[in-house]
Amino acid sequence: MNLLHLNDRPGAYPPSLYAAQSGEEPGRAPLRGERRADVAVIGAGYTGLSAALHLARQGLSVVVLEAHRVGFGASGRNGGQIGSGQRQEVDWMEQHLGPEAARRLWDLGEEAKALTRALAAEAGVPIRDGIAHACRTASEVAHARHMADHLARHYGYDQVVPLDRDQLAEALGSPAYVGGDLDRGAGHVQPLALALGMARLAEAAGATICECSEVTGIAHVPHAGQDSRITTRDGSLRARHVILACNGYLGRLDRHVAARVLPINNYIVATRPLGPDFPEILPQRIAVADTKFVVNYWRLDDERRLVFGGGETVTYRFPRDIRAVVRPHLLSVYPQLERVELTHAWGGTLAITMNRMPCFARPAPNCLSASGYSGHGVALATLAGRLMAEAVAGQAGRFDAMAAVPTRAFPGGAMLRQPLLVAGMAWFGLRDRLGF
Repeated sequence: MNLLHLNDRPGAYPPSLYAAQSGEEPGRAPLRGERRADVAVIGAGYTGLSAALHLARQGLSVVVLEAHRVGFGASGRNGGQIGSGQRQEVDWMEQHLGPEAARRLWDLGEEAKALTRALAAEAGVPIRDGIAHACRTASEVAHARHMADHLARHYGYDQVVPLDRDQLAEALGSPAYVGGDLDRGAGHVQPLALALGMARLAEAAGATICECSEVTGIAHVPHAGQDSRITTRDGSLRARHVILACNGYLGRLDRHVAARVLPINNYIVATRPLGPDFPEILPQRIAVADTKFVVNYWRLDDERRLVFGGGETVTYRFPRDIRAVVRPHLLSVYPQLERVELTHAWGGTLAITMNRMPCFARPAPNCLSASGYSGHGVALATLAGRLMAEAVAGQAGRFDAMAAVPTRAFPGGAMLRQPLLVAGMAWFGLRDRLGF
């Protein structure tokens, strides 16, 4: 099953609000004929674009091969949330990886946030501050309060403010949750605008981006210092280094990584501009994510449209009526929006790992891969590109720190993706509905 073509038209953006806001983005020529570069980057999402940008600024020749369009995948379809730290909280990292590794990974996560903000500013893409985490149980609220104190005491991070039921309800404009916290150091952004901005920066630095250039094969070399050969439908590229930046769309390009990174789908809707009709909804313009396994997440954009994501399906094919999938989740938080038009609805494919930590790997002596950001990828994917650029230049310590986090293969590996998706999403969807 090729997820690159299952749900989308070749070379076309999905019918998202983000694509509509970006207008008619000029296309880039595909790879044709024979070419050579110092580095081949496969995938033009945040990971690949950041890698290309940092490599080009080092003076290396870089060619990015994108099967569809810049930001076509999760980078151009997600909820736009720029979260703090890693996907797992520091108490989990301390328990499973030790305090030193936890601190190192937290610091890398904070660097990821700062890098994303810096590149967005350079590209002229605005970022709004603040993400609230909405809890469903009293025990989750207690843990959120504990973590806010723990981060302040032991990590020097005092940006997380605990919120009781009434404070969270005021911040959200909804009494649907029992409490939570507000991370004032986190932020949110229009994600496709960020990807397109990063592409412009990479091209200005000298990188070449080839769209509609789906990679059909990679011939790795047995030893570093030799060229790999990457083939597409219309051409081939020889490169001394290869970077895999495919995330949920990796397919069969590398079976070792594919066995550890499971693609899943998620769905988003956008309302008409709410204007002054619903002043209670997100009055501080923060973003929100709740504590469900299949997370609900939302924010107001600059036009005061509510952009709301949530809902699970047990197949890789997008449902015919995405609005019908997401609407019940939206109304569970904001029942007052029952009659408000949903102007846009779209699906996307992200990727998760068994432990929800990203999968950094070396599939070959001259090949690096980073993927499986598990819903925390806006900042971490951007940092991953920088870390892979450092590794190509011979400074691999920070990449290796991420690669040292164990990432187990899913049972059955890549061959059982579809049955795993069906069983896993059905189980966790049931747990969410039962309130576990």
